[in-house]
Amino acid sequence: MEFKIEPAQRITRLPPYLFGRLNALKLSKRQAGADIIDLGMGNPSDRAPQVVIDKLCEAAQDPRNHRYSASKGIKNLRGEIAKKYERLWNVRLDPETEVLACIGSKEGFSHLCLAMLGPGDTAVVPDPAFPIHNYSVALAGANVVTVPLGNDAKFLNTIAMVCERLYPKPKLLILNFPHNPTAMTVEEGFFETVVDVAKRFGIAVIHDFAYGQTCFDGYKAPSFLSVKGAKDVGVEFITMSKPYNMAGFRVGFAAGNKDMLDYLATIKGYYDYGIFQAVQIASIIALRDCDEDIIAQNERYRSRRDVVCEGLSRVGWEVEKPRATMFVWAKVPQKHYRGKGSIDYAIDLMEHAEVAIAPGRAFGENGEGYMRIALVENEQRLRQAVRNISRFVQEKPIRKTRAGR
Repeated sequence: MEFKIEPAQRITRLPPYLFGRLNALKLSKRQAGADIIDLGMGNPSDRAPQVVIDKLCEAAQDPRNHRYSASKGIKNLRGEIAKKYERLWNVRLDPETEVLACIGSKEGFSHLCLAMLGPGDTAVVPDPAFPIHNYSVALAGANVVTVPLGNDAKFLNTIAMVCERLYPKPKLLILNFPHNPTAMTVEEGFFETVVDVAKRFGIAVIHDFAYGQTCFDGYKAPSFLSVKGAKDVGVEFITMSKPYNMAGFRVGFAAGNKDMLDYLATIKGYYDYGIFQAVQIASIIALRDCDEDIIAQNERYRSRRDVVCEGLSRVGWEVEKPRATMFVWAKVPQKHYRGKGSIDYAIDLMEHAEVAIAPGRAFGENGEGYMRIALVENEQRLRQAVRNISRFVQEKPIRKTRAGR
């Protein structure tokens, strides 16, 4: 008999990873010499602030930082997050009990779901959604109930109806504003109703606030924790990745409800020894001294956003300029799809236009018909990407640029 090693059931419950085909094609095209313009992943390509890099190098030389660190983050780092919340969102946090550092917000989010959910439990997740919002629930052995994404009373009424009618009642509500992938935003007051629904039905809330500081045109994203009673029902995740271009540093934070953070700390106490302490020290410098760097980075994203939105509008795609995030969410006319779905269309774009973007279907059924474009290349490359897409739409071969060959 053939010997086969089987995975745990939690692995088999995961849906197919729809980015797999795209990543494999991108690799093969690049190995063949193609100049793929990669706008598929929200992976910042700009530098972290120089003062942060300098502090990281300095701290890495200190042998005291080579030892295991605290799994919940060093005290001064948690203290800086508490100061930031009070300064930006008028939220008071106890850094000892209401702030916890994670190895990136994705790790913290996943481990919190593992700490709170199990077989028979249910989480309510809007559709479309960032994939880990669904996958972390599945990995915990729990079930996902999706509701169409929105930012208005109808959306919140739908969530309330699900909480009222579903048995057993959902245990967790997962929200994400500014939203990935759609860049949808909410206004002040939105989270007041969220807290009301949470208290009325006894459902905990996790708010992914990864793009809370990546905003344009005067928009300021409200924090879930800024609403009275929010800390009674939930937590919020923020990250160093996007505002400070520190994605590879892997530093994020959970803040809010003490009990939920205790659950997360328990899981992390078993799974990890915390973030490399030199990275935590460098993060303190970023939080203290790099507000101007965030402003400059947001201006870069705003300028790139304008290039992409204006270019794709000329191609015929339906797109609104987002007020936040590092993404553009564009609706593609059916005639451009040529009878295909967004995943196959993304493959065609990579194959024939040498542009990699994320198909909306990879984020849920309600993402079909859309494409997500990450603003991670400079303006020249973004213009080239739009030109390549335009020529593909017009069924013309792309021009091979000197820079790309």
